[in-house]
Amino acid sequence: MMPTPYERLGGEQALRALVDRFYDLMDELPEAWEIRKLHAEDLSGAREKLYLFLSGWMGGPPLYVEKYGHPRLRARHLPFPIGIRERDQWLKCMKQAMEDTGVDEKLRNELWQAFARTADHMRNQMEPSEERFNIIG
Repeated sequence: MMPTPYERLGGEQALRALVDRFYDLMDELPEAWEIRKLHAEDLSGAREKLYLFLSGWMGGPPLYVEKYGHPRLRARHLPFPIGIRERDQWLKCMKQAMEDTGVDEKLRNELWQAFARTADHMRNQMEPSEERFNIIG
């Protein structure tokens, strides 16, 4: 049986380090300002929820589901305006966090693909270039 991404990452301790580095970067990087302002001043709740979610999402213990039920990820993010910039800022922080915490390159690439798809799915703001025109005639 193949090890899960959670196991390949290194389990609880490695996942906590990844999540902590992610939020540290969000707090530190000026280019992550738009995504940071969508969060509470105190990031401890966000850190815990992301850790709980990623645990199950990566094939580890389903901690988020046990505590909060189904993640309903898109629905939970709808109150926050998420466009291309916010998506890209989130991804920048996660990419840097994976590099900074030493995530294996193969796993990092696999996770990057999944994070990119998920982050794009969270978008709920259309960009002007994406608007569709209905032509009646």
